[in-house]
Amino acid sequence: MPLLQRAAALALSLAALPAGAQTLGNCPAGLDEIARCYRGSDANGANYLIAVPLQWNRTLVVHAHGGPRLSHATNDDNTEDLERFAVTVRQGFAWAGSAYRRPGYGVLLAAEDTDNLRKLFNARFGQPAHTILHGQSWGGNVAAKAIELYQRAPDGKRNYDGVVLTSGMLAGGTLNYLHRADLRAVYQYYCKNHPRPDETQYPLWMGLPPGSKMSARELERRADECLGLKSPPAQRSPEQQRRLANILAVIPVPERALQSHLNWATFTFRDLVRQVGGNPFDNRHVRYKSADDDAALNGNVQRFDADPAAVARLAEESDLTGKVEVPVMTMHAIDDPTALVEYEAEYRARVAAAGHEDKLLQTFTREHTHAKLADAEYAGLFDSMMAWIASGAKPQADDVAKACAAEAARFGGGCHFDTDYQPKPLFTRVAPRAP
Repeated sequence: MPLLQRAAALALSLAALPAGAQTLGNCPAGLDEIARCYRGSDANGANYLIAVPLQWNRTLVVHAHGGPRLSHATNDDNTEDLERFAVTVRQGFAWAGSAYRRPGYGVLLAAEDTDNLRKLFNARFGQPAHTILHGQSWGGNVAAKAIELYQRAPDGKRNYDGVVLTSGMLAGGTLNYLHRADLRAVYQYYCKNHPRPDETQYPLWMGLPPGSKMSARELERRADECLGLKSPPAQRSPEQQRRLANILAVIPVPERALQSHLNWATFTFRDLVRQVGGNPFDNRHVRYKSADDDAALNGNVQRFDADPAAVARLAEESDLTGKVEVPVMTMHAIDDPTALVEYEAEYRARVAAAGHEDKLLQTFTREHTHAKLADAEYAGLFDSMMAWIASGAKPQADDVAKACAAEAARFGGGCHFDTDYQPKPLFTRVAPRAP
């Protein structure tokens, strides 16, 4: 059947579904002439958005979004995700993204919702020739967990042919957030306003105490009060400059992302700790370095001990075994301000320990951002994944760079791969947890 007739038949079959099961909706601008989009919610209440190109290459990309988002996600959020990765639809891939059934931390539920969307797509549109799982940011953790749990169907057949992980939080929950726990402790030592002395005191690993009404705007105001983040450097007081310099010397995040990390170490921590039922973070024996008052800092910073049961629950929720049976490709900006590039070293170690290093190709770019890298790079990455699936031959980083160059005339952003780069171990950047 010709592609245009197939698309028309697809729309007619969807129109015959029960009311509310799935509806045809507007695609984001720029995709409306080349694809058909469908919106709905699954049996668990997870909103989803699907885009099927009129000239579909019969491969599905199932997308796991980042976050975790702390408010209920709608199809407006899914639209934002599709707009960000519209390059895949322009390449001819169908795209399906779930908003997950509930807000907040929960890698296992998000992984289940993501795989449920794969099943829903297959039931509505038929079995694709190939299915690729794509995880972005925290969604990288979700997708990496999902492939370990759902890579095979009960009958032994593969559900997925490959996995693409971009800007991924790939160290697992027990390691991804250690430097943010450090940030809460070090920030409080220097700023003493989160909480203030006249407010309820609480262990900082909680993020916020029960019943707190603090808003993101209030936290931003307090950080600016202490560090002058909203002012040009020359307009900051000498004490603000000193505090900020010390925090940035100790905590491995850039100034432009400091407020975001402080938000995550506040609001996301509150949710994460509630989910695992205790404190999964430990800084008892951490030696903080590179401030101008290391001895005073280490002698007076708030210390906390992890609850082993909470650590075990967080590990079960989100840590990775590295047991993958299909090709996995990652792409990460070396100067990612949000997800440390060293997470890739931890993931590589897990995959190698499981004996599957032949299934993993990691690539790195010289960009300075997290949420969106160059479209041509994503195109080259997905082209290389398709070539790997088709031939069974693992590509090299140089091959991905060449594939990007071939796509650069069609997609923007250029190609910025550093094919020689290898990340250092995580604890060369994050303070080690050693007694």
